[in-house]
Formats: sequence, C-alpha cells, structure tokens
Amino acid sequence: MSELVTGEAVALELRPAKLPSRGLAVLLDLAAAVTVYVLVTLGLVAATASLDEAARTAVSIASFVLVLVGAPILVETLTHGRSLGKLACGLRVVRDDGGPIRFRHALVRGLLGVIEILMTFGVVACIASLVSARGRRLGDVFAGTLVVRERVPAAQGGFVPPPPPWLAGRFSGLDLSAVPDGLWLAVRQYLTRMRQLDPQVGWSMAERLASDVAGRTGAPVPPGVPPAMYLAAVLQERQTREAQRTFGGGGAAASPAVPGRGGPVLPPPAVSPTPVSPPASPVAPGSNSEAPGASAERPATGFVPPA
Repeated sequence: MSELVTGEAVALELRPAKLPSRGLAVLLDLAAAVTVYVLVTLGLVAATASLDEAARTAVSIASFVLVLVGAPILVETLTHGRSLGKLACGLRVVRDDGGPIRFRHALVRGLLGVIEILMTFGVVACIASLVSARGRRLGDVFAGTLVVRERVPAAQGGFVPPPPPWLAGRFSGLDLSAVPDGLWLAVRQYLTRMRQLDPQVGWSMAERLASDVAGRTGAPVPPGVPPAMYLAAVLQERQTREAQRTFGGGGAAASPAVPGRGGPVLPPPAVSPTPVSPPASPVAPGSNSEAPGASAERPATGFVPPA
C-alpha cells in the first residue's frame, strides 16, 4: 500500500485508488456529462434554428466546453473532489498533503482530462495510472493531486489515544477556528501512528505539530505538558466542540468545572476581612471558637451549664 506523507512526514491512512475503481468513476461521470450534453444540445438546436450556420457552430462549441469541461471542474471545486462517479465509488480527489482541492487543482485536472480522457478515449490516462506508483494520471501529476479511497474499513483506521484525565477540558478556551483542516489531519494521523515511530523522530514530529497548532491558536503550549499529550487534548477539544454543534450540546460548556474531570478547578471565593458578629448561641465552656474579648460584648443568655 502506498502511503501519503504530509509536510511534517506524517504517514496518512488515505489509500490511493486503483485503476478499476477510478475507471468506473470516470465512466459514471462521462455518462452523466454526456446525458446532460445531449439534452442541452437538443434544446439549443430548437432554440437556434433561426440562426445561421456559423452561429449554430459557435453555440455548439460553447455548449461542449461548458458541459463536458466546465461542469466537471465546477463540480469538483464545489464538492472538494467528489464528483458523481467518485461519490458512487467511494473516491475523492485530494491534494498531495491530504487536504481538500481548490479551483486551480480542479482546473488543471479538467483541462488535461480533455486530452487524457476525451481526445484519446482514456488511453493516455490508463497508461499514466499504470506507470505511476500511486495511480496518478497526468492531470494529477501537474495539479499536485491524488485520487484516494474514502471508504476505508474502520478496523484499518488508527486508534487515537485519549489525553490524560488531568488535561481533558483544559483547552476549552482556545480559539481553534484558525487551524486548517490539513493540520488537523496531520495531528490525527500522527497520534494514530506515534507508537510505530522511533521515539526521537516521534518527539521531534510532535514538537513541530504542537508548535504549528499553538501558532494558529495564538496560545503557547503550557510548560510541562508533553507535545503529544497537548496534541491529543487539543484534538479531543475540537471533537467535543464538533459533537456539541452537531447534537446541540452547547449548553454543557457553560457548566462549572468539576474536579477530577480534567477542567480547571475554580478557587474558593475570597472571604471579606470584616468580622461578622455571630448570633447568640450557647457555647460550651472552654471552647476556642470565639475570638478573645467576644464574651464581653455578647449579651447574657441566662443559660447555666450543668455541673
């Protein structure tokens, strides 16, 4: 299995798609595009019947470019690499670092796809995919993308170790909105593979990732907290927030912290230094609970202790 590697040398779980699944996805996309193109062409023929031959040719070329070239680019851009065929086959186009693609990636793939797929009936794309170690066609090579399998069995996914109890909930006040998805993916994949790494390499990798996350959040890593534990705690905080937004558990964030559950323990409220006179009550002889001189100021109660 060929693995993706991020800029921090973190091996990702995403598996490159094989040629049969990619070919099936392309056929489904082409079938959908050709169907739309035929329907659009029939409509344009009826609408442009009164135009001359040159105008009809121009309209036909424009419809071909828009439907068979522009539409796939637009779909991949809006869906971040999930076209109709790829969605049916459980595939997705991602960047080399595992992040979602942008318009420029979809544009390069779409333009080169005209040559690789449409003009050569897929021969060039098949040869390039067979030669490439990760099954990439020329459009993927020039765009810096890769088609991967999204439907990986759960047993193949790495286990993300939870943070220690004394760190759970400690980073509830961090602003995680500036941390990109690619960095979250790198953190998660590091945590799933850190037990398989050399200790020195893993520690250095954790320090780099922790520094990147801390730079995005604007808060440094707390002193004395190992970088791997910091990453696990911050990732758990993000997952907790996502769950609260999804299932409507936002009110839990306003509850006071409970000792032993990882949240910060609030100090007791400050006691006013002004003494408050206690109410009159019977006090056993020899009790030290009263301040000196308090008995002289307290009125008599008439209570006589038994002998």
